[in-house]
Amino acid sequence: MTERVVLAYSGGLDTSVAIGWIAEETGAEVIAVAVDVGQGGEDLDVIRKRALDCGAVEAEVADASDEFANEYCLPAIKANALYMDRYPLVSALSRPAIVKHLVAAAKKHGATTVAHGCTGKGNDQVRFEAGIVALAPDLKCIAPVRDYAMTRDKAIAFCEEKQLPIATTKKSPYSIDQNVFGRAVETGFLEDIWNAPIEDIYEYTSNPALPREPDEVVISFKEGVPVAIDGKSVTVLQAIQQLNDRAGAQGIGRIDIVEDRLVGIKSREVYEAPGAIALITAHQELENVTVERELARYKRQVEQRWGEMVYDGLWFSPLKRALDGFINEANQHVTGDIRMTLHGGRAVVTGRKSDESLYDFNLATYDSGDTFDQSKAQGFIEIFGLSSKIAARRDLA
Repeated sequence: MTERVVLAYSGGLDTSVAIGWIAEETGAEVIAVAVDVGQGGEDLDVIRKRALDCGAVEAEVADASDEFANEYCLPAIKANALYMDRYPLVSALSRPAIVKHLVAAAKKHGATTVAHGCTGKGNDQVRFEAGIVALAPDLKCIAPVRDYAMTRDKAIAFCEEKQLPIATTKKSPYSIDQNVFGRAVETGFLEDIWNAPIEDIYEYTSNPALPREPDEVVISFKEGVPVAIDGKSVTVLQAIQQLNDRAGAQGIGRIDIVEDRLVGIKSREVYEAPGAIALITAHQELENVTVERELARYKRQVEQRWGEMVYDGLWFSPLKRALDGFINEANQHVTGDIRMTLHGGRAVVTGRKSDESLYDFNLATYDSGDTFDQSKAQGFIEIFGLSSKIAARRDLA
């Protein structure tokens, strides 16, 4: 029986060439799997036909936009997930979503191997392969660009030799990855970290320096889930899409960062994630109102670890699953409304309202009606600072 390989297929030059390349190098039949996670671009049926025209024995396409929003973006919003305190895990979140479909296709078609188009320098190779073996330990993984030195020049030559139906136009100077949660841009002149980004690299966001009217929005959450925008019910996908449009129009969500890759190198990345940043900002503020102090403090530690694990490709790991349970529990009371002003590249919270609020006006006020008994503060401070006081007597003697 002929071996079968499932290929993560984007419809572009590299993965189209990889179909025939894998067949020649391994003798296997190739099944192409394309997954739509809200990246836009070509119609899925066009991509499917191209895969078949390039030699795939089967081609599957999946519209996973809602699935991606509900099962991958939403947990990141609940976790306030920002790798290195800034990056909302745009690409890292999409990889396990794609992996799930690759593994399902491998089982359906009796494939023994899964292939992807990643290089040997980046994080995505780890995210794909660690995810695949976590779901299906017996599957093997190959990466033609990495394992067979499939350079772009070789890919173009192969494409022309086999007369594949792929345009071999001049490559963009940038490497771009995008989905509904955001867009990542790297390489080209950005590799010199002194060079400032230019407006041409952005698509999801407008120039925040241009004059425009502010946009006020109210985002409603129920147990950490965005459920309405300005009082109108939305799905998670719709919340992201609407805020991509509105926050993007105000230049919100641009991130220029030198980040620590899992493989040990530092990499300059430019991201734009308007919807993600607006939602996480609103969610963080609603937590400030509704989550008890000690739980909130501990959750911030969990959020950092959760973000690191997702960045590192450990979405399906036991610890990540356990942390999900904690994060969901911590979001139990994160219900209410956040009012924000979107303007000048910033999403600024201006109002908070929640039936689950822990904010007590009568305890907080300094005016008449204050119910906080200030007379008890002195004794509290004496006991609270006692251990430091005793140590100081010794250390200062």
